[in-house]
Amino acid sequence: MKKLLVLIALTAPLAMQATHAQTAQKQTAQQSKMTTCNKEAGGKKGDERKAFMKTCLSAKPVDGRVAQQEKMKTCNKDAGVRKGDERKAFMKECLQKN
Repeated sequence: MKKLLVLIALTAPLAMQATHAQTAQKQTAQQSKMTTCNKEAGGKKGDERKAFMKTCLSAKPVDGRVAQQEKMKTCNKDAGVRKGDERKAFMKECLQKN
């Protein structure tokens, strides 16, 4: 019994550390945007930096990924209960026109 308790006591921190490392690696979209804006802010300081960060963080991404994700959400919602080929055809048409 003592060996089991010692084994658990030694391995529990390692398991928790591995889980924490995985969680720390996944950034949210906002965190990713913050990282990008911080890099772009460069040597700006004070009010100039605040104004830049406010503008940068509120701006829509230029790369279009978010726009595509929004299209997908809207089309999925509009597709409703369609299934199979009917859904596939609807999604194709919806994504092309939006």
